Amino acid sequence: MSSKEKKYISESGFTLIEILIVVMIIGLIASLIAPNLLGKFEKSQVEVTKAQVETLSSSVLSFILDTGRCPKELGELIKSDHKKWRGPYLQKQNIPEDPWGREYQYKCPGEHGRFDLYSLGPKGVLDDHSITNW
Repeated sequence: MSSKEKKYISESGFTLIEILIVVMIIGLIASLIAPNLLGKFEKSQVEVTKAQVETLSSSVLSFILDTGRCPKELGELIKSDHKKWRGPYLQKQNIPEDPWGREYQYKCPGEHGRFDLYSLGPKGVLDDHSITNW
């Protein structure tokens, strides 16, 4: 191998400084983009929960119109022995959980209306961040 070929081989590749600069640039870009993506994900969870609360509320109202009483629990929207029951009132054969993996809370009679239906939201407690039907 000639000295010219050896010099060319030893000069190919990236230096440690070049690699560190690229890694720092990627880290900077990720630090700018990540908060925006996380914020959109949390917002989408809230929007999904609002839609599910509305769907469940409509199903409860349909149950009330058909039977003349509130369901004792949300499971009656899928299966009930009531003679005037015309369900199932939900397309799926299960009651969905909220995006945080918790069951929707249901009370009838409610404190805020005929019935209360809500998700405890991201914090898992009933507060201003809970998603409700009232």
